[in-house]
Amino acid sequence: MKAVVVEKYGAFNSALIKDLPDPVPGPNDVIVIVKVADVNFPDIMVIEGTYQIKPPLPFSPGKAAAGVVEQVGESVNGLKPGDRVLACVEYGAYAEKLVARADQCHLIPDEISYSKAAAMGLVYLTAYFALTDRAYLQPGDSVLVLGAKGGIGVASMQLAKALGAATVIAGVRGSEHVRNAEGLGADYGVDLSTENIRNSLREAVLSVTDGKGVDVVIDPVGGEACEAALRALAWRGRLVVVGFASGDFPQIRANYLLVKNISATGLQVSDYRDRQPERTAAAQAALFGFYLKGVIDPHVSKVVPLDRYSEALDAIRMGHVIGKVILDVGNEH
Repeated sequence: MKAVVVEKYGAFNSALIKDLPDPVPGPNDVIVIVKVADVNFPDIMVIEGTYQIKPPLPFSPGKAAAGVVEQVGESVNGLKPGDRVLACVEYGAYAEKLVARADQCHLIPDEISYSKAAAMGLVYLTAYFALTDRAYLQPGDSVLVLGAKGGIGVASMQLAKALGAATVIAGVRGSEHVRNAEGLGADYGVDLSTENIRNSLREAVLSVTDGKGVDVVIDPVGGEACEAALRALAWRGRLVVVGFASGDFPQIRANYLLVKNISATGLQVSDYRDRQPERTAAAQAALFGFYLKGVIDPHVSKVVPLDRYSEALDAIRMGHVIGKVILDVGNEH
């Protein structure tokens, strides 16, 4: 099989396209013929060796793929060859075939394409658990999403609305993206590229929440935007850190938490995948259900072939992607 292979940690475009032996399933594993692979910002960090989990060398990157079951292990029940599945894994998706634990493979409804299903993997699961399990989103809440035009950002805004949020505010960089915020699923947009973001973000949020502030912040960005968002929270507001796309780890001031009775928490969705596969399966089923009802729709802005994986990663690194970019590994149709 053909695969993207990382033989040593380094630049994101340093991985090689190689022919590898087909994987063999263990007793609880499934072999998936990959149609499309999901591309995400953490893939860059994994290749560079800066991610919190370092796969053993050599490895193929990629945390989600959609395709068809080819083989199942002897202890696998509920899946069979020919099933259409979304596989959520720690690594290995940038390949023509993927070995995954059976409990990390989710049946894809016939009405959903492989590309849309793959796009509902990592970022939509992250957004779902961030909103429901960490932010305790309630119907009628207001939500500010930082980095709103990226994969997690678009997923968070769509899901916030699907879960009953009354007001969704998109935090984006640049006035042109503020103007397009409603097209991303937001009610309002605020510019994160202003010089005095510490005050300007708070003022913008207060102006569209009748001076209250927001109940929930979803932050995949980090840095000064996160620190400014703390000041924009309402009383008993909840901020959920899900990433550091800015490359800057924010300093969260404990006095803000105390004075405003607010909370700041974090989410790493792979822990849910590994520790609570049943909850993850239920969450993925809920996401597919939202799609079938028409209340969420992943925005796939770019599809590139497997051997141009570095082009996909560079587009994400440069912030040129709205929503998702997908790798075409096989014939989706």
